[in-house]
Amino acid sequence: MIDMGKDINTDQHCINPELDKARTSFNHALMKEMHTVQDLYQNASYCQVCGHVLELKEDREGKLRAICPSCGFILYKNPIPAAAIFCLNEAGELLLVKRLFEPRAGLWALPSGYIEIDKSPEENAIAEMKEETGLDGEVEHCIGWYYGYSPIYLRVLSLGFRMKITGGILQAGDDAKEAKFFPLDSLPPIAFDAHRHFIPLETGIEAEIAGRPL
Repeated sequence: MIDMGKDINTDQHCINPELDKARTSFNHALMKEMHTVQDLYQNASYCQVCGHVLELKEDREGKLRAICPSCGFILYKNPIPAAAIFCLNEAGELLLVKRLFEPRAGLWALPSGYIEIDKSPEENAIAEMKEETGLDGEVEHCIGWYYGYSPIYLRVLSLGFRMKITGGILQAGDDAKEAKFFPLDSLPPIAFDAHRHFIPLETGIEAEIAGRPL
């Protein structure tokens, strides 16, 4: 039976910066102890349908799941999908944003965000670029994918898209504190592993790690 008491709400957009940092630190500590499928379900306590305490047991395929013994609801702990945008201006400079919120607040990253359920990955990339940088764009191609760690959702599947600017005015917005173009030979340390994976795929340039890997 899974009964972890009160769960910590790990929404990314947090009004209280100190609470946001505490949530991120909690999940960093949690992830260090993640070695099995059972570990990944340890913070899943209650059924989101009926509120009953979830039980960790095998489903009909023999896979461990958090299952509600009352209504039969099955909680699947899947990677959260995200979209990241690689975009160069006419001078060949890379578009980056300085993050306003945790995780990695104050560090530079590609414009990016979690994929909304009502948008395709390409639509989400276009929306994130507009929200975080003020620029309109269109997808040229998919760079690839990166499966890695998220301090909020434990696992994330990031899709990288190369985009072309079609309009707009460069202006930081949403959860970006700044938006700026950088020469490829003068990139700042990049916040996330996924973004450091996509950049060399398009440029051949290895991006510097910002602090410890994430």
